[in-house]
Amino acid sequence: MKGGKPLLEIRNVKKSFGGIRAVDGVSFEVNPGRIKAIIGPNGAGKTTLFNLISGLYPLDSGEIRFKGRRISGLKPHRIASMGIVRTFQNVRLFPEMTVLENVMVGAHRLGKSGFLASIFKLPGTVREERRIREIAMEMLEFVGLADQADLPAGELPLGRQRLVELARALAARPELLLLDEPAAGLNIKETEELGELIVRIRERGVTIALIDHDMSLVMDISDEVVALNEGRKIAEGTPEEIRSNPLVIKAYLGEEGL
Repeated sequence: MKGGKPLLEIRNVKKSFGGIRAVDGVSFEVNPGRIKAIIGPNGAGKTTLFNLISGLYPLDSGEIRFKGRRISGLKPHRIASMGIVRTFQNVRLFPEMTVLENVMVGAHRLGKSGFLASIFKLPGTVREERRIREIAMEMLEFVGLADQADLPAGELPLGRQRLVELARALAARPELLLLDEPAAGLNIKETEELGELIVRIRERGVTIALIDHDMSLVMDISDEVVALNEGRKIAEGTPEEIRSNPLVIKAYLGEEGL
């Protein structure tokens, strides 16, 4: 559902590494059913911000809330269990495992069986594994890779590996999906297809926060854009507003804009 209360709230968040302020008092919201892009030059603090949201880094100060609940300070697995799932700049697959097995890893967070039940293949565990496999295949079908489910993931070209990683994230049934440079290394056609897929993901009810340097992708699919520079938010608005914002043009897009 679009509108209503924000799904994610970033409130005056700060994070330093040594004497460098990577994120400096950033605030914004992500509303349900929207695609929110975070842009900025290298070193602007974009990935650091995702690491703060997903619990990989602790905040120095500020607050992050998800569905009204404070999540800053929680461990990454707790945050993931609440429905925040992310991808990374660098593809992180298990290359020797099959495509299907990689996607099943994402769905396992939905399981309830314990370690001993898994070892002894108790009836509930068998049913659960079957359901996880079904979810994984559904997500591979969604991203267009069902016919490659049994191939080793490491044998796929980069573009398809990114689709496997995306399918794995979706198999975890996220409410909020954090995409960190999903178009990195893709050609123009692959990037266009990725954009169409991200929109389809949003249409399935998943809210998306997106980092990417491909401005055509960002401007084509985003509902709102936040621009960062040197750890600070310098602008926020629709793609059209960001495209013409003089601070954004100066800091990131070049004098000719987009």
